[in-house]
Amino acid sequence: MGDYPTNEQFAAIRQGYHSNPSQSLSLHADAYTDPCWFKVDRDEVIARTWQWVCHVEKVRDPGSFITTDIAGKPIAVVRDREGVLRAFYNVCKHRAHKLLSGEGKTTRIMCPYHAWTYKLDGQLLGAPATEHLIDFNPKDIWLSLVQVEEFCGFIYVNLDPAADSLKSLSGNLEAEILHWAPDIDRLTFGHRLTYDINSNWKNVVDNFLECYHCPVSHKDFCTLVDMKTYKVTTHGIYSSHMADAGQQTNTAYDTSKAKVRTHAVWWLWPTTCLMRYPGRSSMIVLNIVPVGPERTLETYDFYLETPEPDETELAAIKYLDTVLQVEDIVLVENVQRGMNTPAFQQGRIVNDPNGSGKSEHALHHFHGLLLEAYGKAAG
Repeated sequence: MGDYPTNEQFAAIRQGYHSNPSQSLSLHADAYTDPCWFKVDRDEVIARTWQWVCHVEKVRDPGSFITTDIAGKPIAVVRDREGVLRAFYNVCKHRAHKLLSGEGKTTRIMCPYHAWTYKLDGQLLGAPATEHLIDFNPKDIWLSLVQVEEFCGFIYVNLDPAADSLKSLSGNLEAEILHWAPDIDRLTFGHRLTYDINSNWKNVVDNFLECYHCPVSHKDFCTLVDMKTYKVTTHGIYSSHMADAGQQTNTAYDTSKAKVRTHAVWWLWPTTCLMRYPGRSSMIVLNIVPVGPERTLETYDFYLETPEPDETELAAIKYLDTVLQVEDIVLVENVQRGMNTPAFQQGRIVNDPNGSGKSEHALHHFHGLLLEAYGKAAG
């Protein structure tokens, strides 16, 4: 259990994977249990990919800001006076204290430790009692920038300064989302659910990416959507999961008044899941946050037509919280325990070449992207 995988471990982690999902094994259990792989995940995957932060409404106005942590690093996203969206490491250039907390509006950024004050573009505006310092010019001091992008109504950041834009990396994802949710940037926050899960984050993603388990473990969900129409397609750094709403009375929640009749879901590499359930126009964002080798946080943010959920949305939130999530958390925590035994190293990927929901090809696609990132980390 070293701090970082050895060259031999990097070579071994690819064994059993095949580019054809019908011939492939899943990712090795070591990648889900050994702390050395969590370090690679944090530093070479999470810190080098586009990570979801919030809906654009949080930072729409000049002076608005929101703070978050990405790969264990504090980040602040700010809309400056000219309307330019910026992101910084949320760290003062004097003694490294955190600058902003939570979210809100401000006209300047002042460190609560020694009152060093920055403009909203990140330039140091003033620092108390520094008039006698030699070769000290506040205009030469700037907060450290982080890449930030507004994409399909949401804000994403990337700690890798060399990363290409999310728009360029994601192919047709923007067009797909806007086709199904053209009003996404006008939706407003309605509700948040949070979960603390005793599982590696990759098990949480794996579970999300296949509905092979749905007929066994999510019987209510299989009445919410028409499983015969469930189609999963992989593209570049995302996959799309589409199905019509169920035609019969379902046991999940009442959709009789739903004007949106399509179950449209997108997974964006590596940790963002966007979901549009039957009901009013809405978007649910599942953000998967790796915390430790066997601990993951999840947030489900519901963006709706109005701040208050309607009757159908309240029922959907209750179903997701008290039924669907309970079922899924039990599954991934059981899988994590199983991976910690000598009984399991890899399992066979189950693939339907027709791309049905009862297939694990999107999970295989995720594993391919992981192994590509691991290959780059190995040099």
